[in-house]
Amino acid sequence: MRPVSVHPFVRFGAGAVATAGILLAGLSVPASAAESDQLWIAAPYEKNLQTGAGAGTPVEVGLYHDNDNFTVTDGRLSVDISGLAGVAEVTWPENCAPQGTTAVCSVAQVPVIGPDYSPQVLLEVQAAEGAEAGAQGRITYAATATGGPEGTLEAPLDSFETTFTLSSGPDLALDGLDQVEGATPGTVHTAPLTVTNEGQEPAVGFTLGMTASYGLGFDSRYDACTYTQTGGEYAPMSRAECAFDRVLQPGESFTLPEPLRIALADHAFRERLDVDVRPAGGATDIDDENNYRILEVDAVNTADFAVRGSRVGGAVGETVKAALTFRNKGPGWLGNLGSGDSVALVDFTVPEGVTVTRAPAACDPRTLDGGSYRPGRLGAPRYVCEMPYWVLENTVRTFRFDLRVDTVVPDAKGQVALRPVITGAGFPHDPKPGNNTGWVTVNPTPAA
Repeated sequence: MRPVSVHPFVRFGAGAVATAGILLAGLSVPASAAESDQLWIAAPYEKNLQTGAGAGTPVEVGLYHDNDNFTVTDGRLSVDISGLAGVAEVTWPENCAPQGTTAVCSVAQVPVIGPDYSPQVLLEVQAAEGAEAGAQGRITYAATATGGPEGTLEAPLDSFETTFTLSSGPDLALDGLDQVEGATPGTVHTAPLTVTNEGQEPAVGFTLGMTASYGLGFDSRYDACTYTQTGGEYAPMSRAECAFDRVLQPGESFTLPEPLRIALADHAFRERLDVDVRPAGGATDIDDENNYRILEVDAVNTADFAVRGSRVGGAVGETVKAALTFRNKGPGWLGNLGSGDSVALVDFTVPEGVTVTRAPAACDPRTLDGGSYRPGRLGAPRYVCEMPYWVLENTVRTFRFDLRVDTVVPDAKGQVALRPVITGAGFPHDPKPGNNTGWVTVNPTPAA
């Protein structure tokens, strides 16, 4: 089964941010990729069901396809619940037409995966009367749609299913943490946070984890928590691990000993606080989908990206060293914590009369029009260098190239330009776009 992307929000509480594939701005796509498409089903791989629960457990299922060059319509999702016999029952939504143990659910427009994606079919699954903990059942799915290069798309057969296990235990759910917009760097924000046991059994203690992005700090501290800093190849973060021995009875809620206060640093910009909760003692949480929430904090700030080239000179046959330097002049840092996309691409056009004999590993060779450069990494007329998914408020990064002088061309210039990963998106955070372009000049004419 092909998993659905977890973007736009990647969980980074475990200490790693999954990065998305980089779509190089303005670069050509192979014809075979542009002309292909595939239909997929988005469905959970497994779910727990509360035994004897009075209400159904929501199960979100949807369709999507790969290639936004095609319009895909008339999606038909086939749902087979015969594998739930004696274990669970399903309540069908209005866009499903059930017949016996199967149903066909209609999806008028099938989208591609993106930040605004949401599943189109909401099933409610409830444990069957008399079914005992440990019993398992499954739902299987198939799908077709109209569109794509051949007019019809079909999801891979026998590849999508959800396994249900009847369980009895607590169901801890987080509430609060509403998005904050227009925050001022240097201020403190109070974030209401509640943990509720929505299960049918007590939670005998629980753990609460909180991960704050680089522009946030924990202004309130709790005796039950330990605090650490992380970083390295990933964006710097602050982590709080809290253990509470409080017993939460079914239906009971818990709030922190004092309100959670989050401090915004002067470099704060697009921030997030990831919070997760788990029952203590290895107890199973019936529904772990409500154990995790993200507080988004958008601060009013800017990040001035700049780039410069260099001036080098040499005789025919000599190798000269050219540097392309990216700088974030702040005051804000920037991290694409949800998508994992590079914050910027440094696009370098090689000057006339020289050949690249060494290029940084982060720089991909390209043809002048942005296509793939087949001969190899060296000697290309253009290079696109990828920045990380995050930069601090004072980050400086230099890409160093070796250039062999083949012909002396006075004042030979090659442009160095900052570009976004997504063509046309620009840098809305950048107050001075005029410094997003520079030049590498080979054999400049001496000043008079």
